[in-house]
Amino acid sequence: MRIFDPHIHMTSRTTDDYEAMYEAGVRALVEPAFWLGQPRTSPDSFYDYFDALLGWEPFRAAQYGIAHHCTIALNPKEANDPRCRPVLDELPRYLAKDGVVAVGEIGYDSMTPAEDEALAAQLQLAADHALPALVHTPHRDKAAGLRRTLDVVRESALPLDHVVLDHLNETTVTEAKDSGAWLGFSVYPETKMDECRMVEILRVHGTEKVLVNSAADWGRSDPLKTRKVADAMLAHGFTDDDVDLVLWRNPVAFYGLSGRLRLDPPASDAATHEGNSVLRGGG
Repeated sequence: MRIFDPHIHMTSRTTDDYEAMYEAGVRALVEPAFWLGQPRTSPDSFYDYFDALLGWEPFRAAQYGIAHHCTIALNPKEANDPRCRPVLDELPRYLAKDGVVAVGEIGYDSMTPAEDEALAAQLQLAADHALPALVHTPHRDKAAGLRRTLDVVRESALPLDHVVLDHLNETTVTEAKDSGAWLGFSVYPETKMDECRMVEILRVHGTEKVLVNSAADWGRSDPLKTRKVADAMLAHGFTDDDVDLVLWRNPVAFYGLSGRLRLDPPASDAATHEGNSVLRGGG
């Protein structure tokens, strides 16, 4: 089984997670830029973070045979902080880099005017750089947040079939599917979706243009949720081809819109997967 996790925050995970993910079948992933967890005091902290997503994390993932890609953006929560807004002016130099396969996460957190402006500006950047966009739908008031998101996307230069609407659930999936966008679902231990709900959505709405992710970060989350969804699909009568479509071919097709995916096994795979001496010996 091959798995592509299209949304996971490996900066906040350990090398043990990389090893377990490889053993579970994960061979590629996308790490979206997200918020720090506490207020940033300077735009410079973004630039160090973006550089790590483009350098350190791909190297770290390669030690475990996993191809690492990222998305770059000013995320919705930090779009409300005036100290962070200068990041918008610096994004073009990062969006031009080969490891960046989309603009993201962008979208809404609290649905403020500042978030409106940041979303519209970054959708334009995605169009300018011929990149798809990873759009975060809000955790609160999801139906209204989805409609507001769709309004802004429809007013932009980026077509909806170059957008994945993430963090969907039963209340938003129908409208999101009708829009023509890609459908993203985050599977968590307690919040968002779980494996059984995800399987039911796939049963009702089908497997086309669906991306399933773990969205694992520094909170209570599980980087193996993609594999658990795959196992649940098989247990409920889906075929191996269905699983491969949802857990591999769909994310490859969406992020492949960037023209920047690198899915060959990392060169260091064979040598480092057995010993992982580079990372285990660091200090």
